[in-house]
Amino acid sequence: MQRSTLAAALLAASCLMAACADQPRQARTVPSCPESASELPASWLYGYWVARIDGQEPATVVLQRHLAYDGVSGSILRTGKQPAQLAGDIDAEGQLALDESQDGKSISASWSGTLKPGSCAKEFVGSWYRSSDDSHHPFVLRKSDEWK
Repeated sequence: MQRSTLAAALLAASCLMAACADQPRQARTVPSCPESASELPASWLYGYWVARIDGQEPATVVLQRHLAYDGVSGSILRTGKQPAQLAGDIDAEGQLALDESQDGKSISASWSGTLKPGSCAKEFVGSWYRSSDDSHHPFVLRKSDEWK
């Protein structure tokens, strides 16, 4: 009787350890209104965004899952211009980083921003850097309700 009880206890313990071993691979719980972008999985960036870059007309940003790494890829659509490609992620400190390319080969601009406090992960603010003239411009990237 003790032998079967011991076997059952060992089996239960091994099942528990296996479940705990899988814990890091499971989706992490995200607060309903995150205070920092470091709390967000890349999937929270998927969808439509409205970009307002100082000195430019508002533009539409579309982000989706990046196929090569845990980040995003997409495009920015500006009125009267060809779409530019985007790729990036959120680093461990919660900084949004996006690279923009007009030709799909070289980086024409880069975005660096932080989650706006109290925005519930729907707004980033930061600096947009254009490499052609070495200029920096403030930006606001606001999530659209069109696609979640």
